[in-house]
Amino acid sequence: MIRCLKAFAFVTLFLIAAGHASAEERWLTLPEPAAMPKPEQSGYAPVNGIEMYYAVFGAGDPVLLIHGGLGHADIWASQVATLSKTHKVIVADSRGHGRSTRTDQPFGYDLMASDYLALLDYLKIDKTALVGWSDGGIIGIDIALHHPERLTRLYAQAANVTTDGLDAGVMTNKTFGAYIVRSGKDYARLSRTPGEYDAFVAQISHMWETQPAWTREQLGKITTPTAIVAGDHDEAIKRTHTDYMASVIPGAKEIILPNASHFAMLQAPDEYSQSVLDFIDAK
Repeated sequence: MIRCLKAFAFVTLFLIAAGHASAEERWLTLPEPAAMPKPEQSGYAPVNGIEMYYAVFGAGDPVLLIHGGLGHADIWASQVATLSKTHKVIVADSRGHGRSTRTDQPFGYDLMASDYLALLDYLKIDKTALVGWSDGGIIGIDIALHHPERLTRLYAQAANVTTDGLDAGVMTNKTFGAYIVRSGKDYARLSRTPGEYDAFVAQISHMWETQPAWTREQLGKITTPTAIVAGDHDEAIKRTHTDYMASVIPGAKEIILPNASHFAMLQAPDEYSQSVLDFIDAK
């Protein structure tokens, strides 16, 4: 996986140097996140042997935002600014990501889901809506499968439920490559172990090689009201896989975000936030 990430970076830098990064469609861009608003509460929660960074904004019915692999909570800045006007918004850095620490324990979606459930316990939040992007969406599906009593609604964007849902073309996609480069810089800036990015990537890559692996029968038992969401130009997840997920999760709503990719929350922040609100606040 590390070799692939370095290949991503090489392809990205080559294309930028060749002048292919200008005047592109929105779905080909990777905007910088907005500045994160000032939280009402932030800190580190002791969960499952790690210190998990979190921040809380606003008041109202809670909504938990979970970022994707190699990312961090600040990616959600635009959504936090909008959603916190009417909701209590919780963000966090997943184990090993951003400001959160990690252990030698193997990464797994069950473990990461238990981290977020422990964070909700720490914050005394019994039940929440959950918005998850990529790995965050997979974590949300894990919680819906095993702890549906903790969720009111699930908005899962750019998630997959089996490893064959991944598009092999992502390996040479320049937008995804730019994200890998940015993630390495963000890790060096935010992490307590800034020199361990390769070790962290190697550790989480073991999870990506085999997980998730849920069956149609398992997904058919989900009872949480669920939206399966994708940008219409997602680089990483096959559209047929998104369609499959929406078809096998009972009552799932499929939402396709126009002119957006895997990074829709950065490319179309206002549209993304409104889509979330329309779903989590629906009666």
